[in-house]
Amino acid sequence: MPETKEFTYVDVQSHTGKKDCYIVVHDKVYDATKFIDEHPGGEEVLLDVGGQDATEPFEDVGHSDEAREILDGLLVGKLKRMPGDPAPSAATQAASASTASKSDSAGMGVGLYALVLVGGIAAFGAYKYLQVKSESSK
Repeated sequence: MPETKEFTYVDVQSHTGKKDCYIVVHDKVYDATKFIDEHPGGEEVLLDVGGQDATEPFEDVGHSDEAREILDGLLVGKLKRMPGDPAPSAATQAASASTASKSDSAGMGVGLYALVLVGGIAAFGAYKYLQVKSESSK
């Protein structure tokens, strides 16, 4: 297994441009340069967090398993925290404290999709009912 390269925040902060963009997610350093033009949310999203800890924005969006696989392919090393570095985000601390939350959030995602589907069916039914009712009153 190859040795993992360590980066400090100072190292990461020097990679903020479109042609050289590093991000930190869960204390791992990723070279997002090759993915900037392909990012579904647009290049601005990655450039806004270039050279920074992007854990919170990454988790807030709720990236798919496929997005996480793509991220794994961009891994270049791990973050070596130094005195004076910004504290890890709450998302990083929560992820390291509990891996059980991943299965909970996956269940929540399925539940959310089910709720949206049931709501859509109910809305369609109400629309059809009102449409039939308005035609019969003409």
